[in-house]
Amino acid sequence: MDLSHATAITPLAVSNLDTATAWYRSHLGVTPAETDADGVRFACGDGTSFFLYESQFAGTNEATALMLRVDDFDGAFADLRSNGVRFEEYDFGELSTVDGVFTAPDGNRSAWFKDPDGNILAIGSG
Repeated sequence: MDLSHATAITPLAVSNLDTATAWYRSHLGVTPAETDADGVRFACGDGTSFFLYESQFAGTNEATALMLRVDDFDGAFADLRSNGVRFEEYDFGELSTVDGVFTAPDGNRSAWFKDPDGNILAIGSG
């Protein structure tokens, strides 16, 4: 079996689907592409998507659950911040943020933030 051509969809557990859908729309500017009894799917670039569904385990993952690659990192960072997103600060030795932004040795940048359930989301350049 070769899954290299399968469509990947990132599932994100949330405690309240209506509240989470409203937050993702207002803070990230994404619009639901599909809604069914199981949850809400948001389409992203290059045929990718993420799917919100209700679960009692919402926000329990302590690692990055979703990374969104953006062409204009500075613009996306500024837009998110103006929409009320609070960026996380990390200091894990070689991975440390400055004013919410980690800059890798190759110049690519990343910034992490949380949704209302505590799911760790990120934007990244490159």
